[in-house]
Amino acid sequence: MKRIDEADFSETGYCYTLSLISGKYKPVILYCLMEYEPVRFNEMQRYLKNVADKTLSQNLKELEANGLIVRMFYPQVPPKVEYSLTERGHSLVKVLDQLCDWGNANRPI
Repeated sequence: MKRIDEADFSETGYCYTLSLISGKYKPVILYCLMEYEPVRFNEMQRYLKNVADKTLSQNLKELEANGLIVRMFYPQVPPKVEYSLTERGHSLVKVLDQLCDWGNANRPI
């Protein structure tokens, strides 16, 4: 039998996963990329509605730093930037799909 007084939540895979995808916008960004990639910054901003430039930019940088998304810069006029899931990010699709399935099955009609 497991003992809670000997447990350390910070050492669990669940904690690690949450550290990568938790927050108000990260799961939505990942879902958006899962459904519509590649996505440009302004498209993402419209999808998320009332998100500030700085907030979206920070979340995208964190997801990129954690290896879940890739930022592609195209040197043209005007400059073009697109975001896509990495292979590591695609590995979360099953988890995101399960969250979506659960929500569809349990949301009030």
